[in-house]
Amino acid sequence: MRSPARHVGSIVDTALDRLVVPGYTRVGHAVRRRLPGWPRDPDPDALVGRHVAVTGATSGLGAATAQGALLLGAHVHLVVRDTAKGEQVAAGLGAPGRTTVWHCDVADLDSVRAFTTAFRAEVPRLDGLAHNAGALPATRTESAQGHELTMALHVLGPVAMTEALLPVLSGGAPVVLVTSGGMYGQRLRADDPDYHQGSYSGTAAYARSKRAQVELLPLLRRRWAGSDPGPVVHAVHPGWASSPGLSAALPGFTRLTTPLLRTPEAGADTTVWLLTRPGLQGGRLWHDRRPRPTHLVRATRSGPDEAAELWAWVLGAAGLPGAGSNP
Repeated sequence: MRSPARHVGSIVDTALDRLVVPGYTRVGHAVRRRLPGWPRDPDPDALVGRHVAVTGATSGLGAATAQGALLLGAHVHLVVRDTAKGEQVAAGLGAPGRTTVWHCDVADLDSVRAFTTAFRAEVPRLDGLAHNAGALPATRTESAQGHELTMALHVLGPVAMTEALLPVLSGGAPVVLVTSGGMYGQRLRADDPDYHQGSYSGTAAYARSKRAQVELLPLLRRRWAGSDPGPVVHAVHPGWASSPGLSAALPGFTRLTTPLLRTPEAGADTTVWLLTRPGLQGGRLWHDRRPRPTHLVRATRSGPDEAAELWAWVLGAAGLPGAGSNP
């Protein structure tokens, strides 16, 4: 039976989550860390001997995730578009011999295939994978394969990369999709994943792609759990965290919220924490080390047929086996 203090802590935690503004800011993270029942921090050597890969690791949440994993002893693979910048970040992390920089444009499926082929040839075991690479284009932009950029970068690339790395992903390895609280305002659009219909909005496209990540969690969990034994997939929304990407994409929002934005380290906290928890139940959305609801309003809910429709599109667009069937 839960103690009265933990019960009160749970009520406060839930209130912060539903009120959004206090929960997503630095206030929410600071308060939650002090509530009874906050999961304990990982041991200082929690990732010693493990290999962890982080996409989009040259700034913001990605760099903070890489740093957090390094501090816990991991060998960290920085998977980046700009390898020169990646090498600078790796040098600044101050862990010579425990960082490797790899080139990959996650939105480009040919680049994903080249990276994963090279990675499998050199790294026999991967113990965690954080899909952090992201973008919020102002105008509709297409990937090298002709797909709307946010869906290519946030959905197609991560799924294709994970599938290709299954032979080296250790059993129960955490695979973390870094999503966004913005997805709460969008419904799944399986009928228009490439955003051809209506007037294009970068913020809406970004949130749609993040909604797609969350809606695919149960399907990805079932598919990857069958890979004897497979990795465990999670989604994490970091709250409102300071990053160069946020400043560039949403300058007005950044100016308004700067005093309340989380540090990148606070935004990456749950991702790093999950990387230390192999085998933890997958298929859930996390925020501040707690599973969270995937919908806050009825209007964003969709049914299993829509998720299956999107999954069929992902398989076909990414050229993965099983097109036309559920995982």
